[in-house]
Amino acid sequence: MTTTTTTADADAAADTALKQRHRAMWALGDYHAVATEIIPALGPVLVQAAHLGPADDVLDVAAGSGNVAIPAAATGARVVASDLTPELLDLGRADAEAAGVQLDWRVADAEALPFDDNSFDAVTSCVGVMFAPHHQVAADELVRVCRPGGRIAVISWTPAGFIGQMFATMKPYVAPPPPGAQPPPLWGDLAHVRELFGDRVTDLRGSQQLLRVDGMADPAGFREYFKQSYGPTIAAYRGLEDDPSRAAELDDALDALVERFRSPEGTVDWEYLLVVATVV
Repeated sequence: MTTTTTTADADAAADTALKQRHRAMWALGDYHAVATEIIPALGPVLVQAAHLGPADDVLDVAAGSGNVAIPAAATGARVVASDLTPELLDLGRADAEAAGVQLDWRVADAEALPFDDNSFDAVTSCVGVMFAPHHQVAADELVRVCRPGGRIAVISWTPAGFIGQMFATMKPYVAPPPPGAQPPPLWGDLAHVRELFGDRVTDLRGSQQLLRVDGMADPAGFREYFKQSYGPTIAAYRGLEDDPSRAAELDDALDALVERFRSPEGTVDWEYLLVVATVV
């Protein structure tokens, strides 16, 4: 019994430390700029796919600064935006006030949502819940808080798409994840998502779509923007501060990635998976 308790305590402590690192990572740089300057179109896509409107109680999980939650609230829905990183929620509050919409902002772990069972008509997440390290735990929480007949709608970067390949490019240059943590882009694999939700949902539909990104097709420009603004990239380079040759290798690898995905028109398409399902 003593050994079991000690092991459980150690696992809980390790998980707490991991979440603290995640929280700190997303506070690095300026993810709010990424959300509002590069991927703002994804929020309305998810709002439309989930058919959100005035009759709905909505939870946006891993909401960041509200790129789904704010347009959802603009439909008249009653929205709660939850995220592990309070700094992002603070920026979202300011954006919501400027947009003239009201919603609730809650600091919350996607793997331990502080809401009762069957609390919401719709549960959404836009390139957010995919970063929770334990995919099954996070999926279980999405289902738990959604009412029977309610909708779950999720957008995730695909493994083969530009951002999925960016993470694959950075993987050799960062510390390995702790045991049990899964790669975020797996949420962009439809078979994986089907397995996560299982028979607890019906009418699960998934479609791969493209976000055309302008102004990010210059390799050096993209690299420097993400080194300054995107938490995972910032963290990767911070881990290489004492190894400039490895940092230079990562520079070259990211430049090559942009070259590989750049179109002749000077744009880069970022592939994502849109999944919508109904809770049984």
